[in-house]
Amino acid sequence: MAGVNGHRVADESLLDDEKSMLDNDPGGMLRATASAGAQVRESAALAAETDLTMLADEGRPRAVVVAGIGTAGLTGNILATVAGHRCPVPIIGHRSAGIPGWVGAADVVFAVSASGRSPEALAAAEAAIRRGARLVAIGNPDTELQAMAERARAPFIPVPRRAPARASLWGLAVPVLLAGRALGLVKVNEADLAETATRLDADAERCRPGADSFVNPAKALALGLAGSIPIVWGSSPLATVAARRFADTLAANARYPVMAGALGEAGRGRVGLLDGVFGGLAESSRDIFADPGDEDDAAATTRLRLVVFRDGGLNPEDDADEPIAVEERRADAVQTLAERRGVRCDVLTAEGGSALERLASLTAVPDFASLYLALAHGLDPMAVPAISEMKELSNPMPEGIQ
Repeated sequence: MAGVNGHRVADESLLDDEKSMLDNDPGGMLRATASAGAQVRESAALAAETDLTMLADEGRPRAVVVAGIGTAGLTGNILATVAGHRCPVPIIGHRSAGIPGWVGAADVVFAVSASGRSPEALAAAEAAIRRGARLVAIGNPDTELQAMAERARAPFIPVPRRAPARASLWGLAVPVLLAGRALGLVKVNEADLAETATRLDADAERCRPGADSFVNPAKALALGLAGSIPIVWGSSPLATVAARRFADTLAANARYPVMAGALGEAGRGRVGLLDGVFGGLAESSRDIFADPGDEDDAAATTRLRLVVFRDGGLNPEDDADEPIAVEERRADAVQTLAERRGVRCDVLTAEGGSALERLASLTAVPDFASLYLALAHGLDPMAVPAISEMKELSNPMPEGIQ
């Protein structure tokens, strides 16, 4: 338990003191998260300086594999989601070492790594080169990943490293999207990028540390989730990507156990959680006169907190895989079910004129909320002792001391 600190019950007063919050965030996670809009602009400029014409010149691939782990791995889901159901080729996210056995010369492999040295991305790049697949490498410059790309004469898009990698979502995602555009897989123009960056800037301003909880949507969401078991569901493929991102940041930053997924899948079984011992049963036995600040009571009445990400789509008339009206009815139904069982429910609705901007509108506030929830518990959102210990225990010891 060395290095593990903080307290079980969230303290709302900790979010009212801006100086204290910044002192408890020595790694600058709040500042890094506020840079999302700047990341979009910076990565777009760096991608523009990279010669991606060879991707277009060699024609459309049979399939695209986006290889990476953690936040880098999520970029594959973002590319597939923004490309939409009409994408002419399959986009496969691969989150383990190497690449699928079927990948060959007709395919393209994106090797993505914030550090430029993740074993998964390096193994994917090496396998792509060996099998003759086209390679696109994205990550920290002056690293082994860049060296491999240069040896293979493959495009490399540099992304300055931000630690930890989960603070680099937009820095990694934009180059993936622009490389996808060069391949003819996705329609993302400069206006989309500019509007997305502007929205991320505006949300960062709304969620700034100095804004009080009653006007700061991220602090309000964090305090609503405090002491609960969050269930995060997305109404559409785009909303589900945002839901999974929120689950990742809640787990990594605030150390909360989270379940996330698509609302369509949840309706086939997991919606039963609303009836369970942390859902309807907990609410029906709750003592309405108990002191909500009492630690024993808080531990005894741990309950679900539902967060629904709703999309609504841009073009209802499009022939989507699933009609938007169905998604909307399903979202309405789960909110009604939660209300009937006394399970609290937060709803975030996408806004924006492009798929990319709508995705940004569903990630910015939750990213900040995960940080504020950590700070309310007295946790440093960047320093996660278990991650460091996991790396120490799983990495092989040097031969000389074995």
